[in-house]
Amino acid sequence: MMVVSLLGFTVGIILALTGAGGGILAVPLLVFGAGLNMAQAGPIGLLAVALAAALGAVMGLKQGTVRYKAALLIAGAGILCSPLGLWLAQRTPNRPLSMVFAVVLLYVAWRVYQRATATASSANAANSSSGTGSTPQAAPPCRLDIQRGKLNWTAPCARALAMSGLLAGGLSGLLGVGGGFVMVPALQRYTDLNTQSILSTSLAVIALVSFSGVAASAATGHLLWAIAVPFSAGALVGMTSGRLLAARLAGPVLQQAFALVSAGVAVALFIRAL
Repeated sequence: MMVVSLLGFTVGIILALTGAGGGILAVPLLVFGAGLNMAQAGPIGLLAVALAAALGAVMGLKQGTVRYKAALLIAGAGILCSPLGLWLAQRTPNRPLSMVFAVVLLYVAWRVYQRATATASSANAANSSSGTGSTPQAAPPCRLDIQRGKLNWTAPCARALAMSGLLAGGLSGLLGVGGGFVMVPALQRYTDLNTQSILSTSLAVIALVSFSGVAASAATGHLLWAIAVPFSAGALVGMTSGRLLAARLAGPVLQQAFALVSAGVAVALFIRAL
């Protein structure tokens, strides 16, 4: 069980540092490290991610960085779609499910690397510029009221966040992931929240959506507790350690490294499924 605990620890560390990556790497780690198939690994990955994300979200709540109304709206939409994804996962053969997961993971890796590279380029351009004007970007639909410290809720804002939650919930049930790889880019695109608030709010969504999937899996007897418990315990320790390191290590280079590792895992998973 030591190996399983270390795998969980890795998931917790990545989840804490990226707010998105731990969930999507949990299933491949269980497939390669514990010899499980996709349907077995999914619920275990969800439980570990749910517990680790909940711990991170509680830390964020204490720091005042979680936008709880946005998190509840997104999670509510996600919980509606999660059972459908879980139902499909239990009825899909392992090989095509693994291939779908590999394709999604490869896409996530590409998007993360693209964003990290763009962030690094923007930072370099800002440092080299000398007060010259830049092209203004379109305002996101969800904007933070600085005076009130809350988001200004509008119909476009609610619609954008709800649709993101539906997508995250469906993928959560189907692939056994928390949905953070959907939520972090969505919050970056549709809100003007700072990085810490985005990560904390994403963790709150991941926790709520993942717990709904775990409950459905446990009710149908598809959760292997002998592996789930040590894996989840490792993830909790990893989340605690990762949150302490996040302020020092988070940045474009870390995101690029995560993207490269994810791409390698996706290719290995695809080859294994062939």
